[in-house]
Amino acid sequence: MTRGAVRTSIFLAAVAAAAGCARKSAGPPDGSPMMAAASGVSRADGGKGPRDDRIVPIHAMADDVEILYGNPEAEGEPFVMRVRELPGAIVPPHSHPVDENITVVQGTWYFAVGPEFDRGALRKLEAGGYAFAPKGSTMFGFSPDGAIVQIHGVGPFRIHWHGGLRTLNDADARTTFRFARGERIVSPRGEGTIVEGYGSGRIIQYEVEGSGGGRFMVSEEDARRP
Repeated sequence: MTRGAVRTSIFLAAVAAAAGCARKSAGPPDGSPMMAAASGVSRADGGKGPRDDRIVPIHAMADDVEILYGNPEAEGEPFVMRVRELPGAIVPPHSHPVDENITVVQGTWYFAVGPEFDRGALRKLEAGGYAFAPKGSTMFGFSPDGAIVQIHGVGPFRIHWHGGLRTLNDADARTTFRFARGERIVSPRGEGTIVEGYGSGRIIQYEVEGSGGGRFMVSEEDARRP
């Protein structure tokens, strides 16, 4: 789990990211640390230890990723985290070296396993829906109106973006992105200012802050200058 597309993403965790990122290209086959793929990570368990009880109600997330239990980057350690996906976010094809258990806890999430992003293959998951992706499998997702996705598994939770990962922070960003940070754009989701851009393979998206302060994702083909 972009923010947004890779906050994933960590995805989100993404995000992050995801998600739907720590603004770096995809690394070796075992991927980049999940926390390096999220622009905002916090702990939601009050710093409790692994044997301490905890209750973490669902709530509006301020960061891309919230850790509820454990450390996703620690080898052999179980973890639980939540990933916030912005409206319009696409999670490009990626894989993990560990099994991934996904539960939608808020909103609607579309998910599929396959070698390339294919809208026709996406399966709808509403709040309470569960998906499992075996380690090494290629997966992708889409969040039309925003969602919170909870992920649990056994670390290390790393992300390998199959189309690489590019952002507006890259020195050669202009070779990938048509728009720049700070530009105003108009899209079917509304008008706003670009705060970040994410590219992976043929998927290019922008994180946009609307006039009301809310954020959403816009694919490059849907963006134009006012």
